[in-house]
Amino acid sequence: MLTPNDAHPEKTIVTQLRAYLAQTDLPEDGRLPPERELSAALGVSRTELRKALDVLESEGQLWRHVGKGTFVGSRPLDTFADIAALARRSNPAEVMRARLVIEPEIARAAAFTATPASISEMRLCLSRSRQAETWRQYEGWDTRLHRTIAEATQNSLLVGLFDTLNAVRRAVTWGRLRTAPVRPLPSHHSFVEHETLVDAIEHRDMAGAAIAMRAHLHSVERKLLEKQMRAANEG
Repeated sequence: MLTPNDAHPEKTIVTQLRAYLAQTDLPEDGRLPPERELSAALGVSRTELRKALDVLESEGQLWRHVGKGTFVGSRPLDTFADIAALARRSNPAEVMRARLVIEPEIARAAAFTATPASISEMRLCLSRSRQAETWRQYEGWDTRLHRTIAEATQNSLLVGLFDTLNAVRRAVTWGRLRTAPVRPLPSHHSFVEHETLVDAIEHRDMAGAAIAMRAHLHSVERKLLEKQMRAANEG
């Protein structure tokens, strides 16, 4: 007798792929491994894998660039050259100012439209970020939390703006300032700030969500500037 998954094997492969993306420590740019490696990791054929990738791409979870690869998130701009051009004209201070303009309003909108599934995903991100063994793992879950908040707005344009801003943020590097410890301490400021933010979204507190996001981004800005100044003084 066929089980539901046996009858629809493509759904099982999509589920496997989702789980893989949730658990894997991807590079900072969100690039997935080549199809050959990914199909081997999932134990499926490349044809089956491509069908699952098509599903997630149609949902805006992935995007592809011919000759470059497949990436987590929706396509931020038409080409990598667009991101590179924006990054060359920008700087870290501009990126933070842009985030302070856009992301609090995304949080405000998310508090109005977030579904129970969105809140559950946010809670997962909070939990996994606290469990992160490295800064890269933490930053992956941090980015996923912020994107989940954007997705919770149910507004594809806002998600696209977030993805574009995030891509520029990655390109405009502050330098690899993470040294010791190798993972965030339990007292890391973002943990409490993220909890406050998600609580406000869950309780439909639109003003509170915007305030919490703005306060969190001000903390991020202050910490990054402190680290940049410290690195300059040590150089």
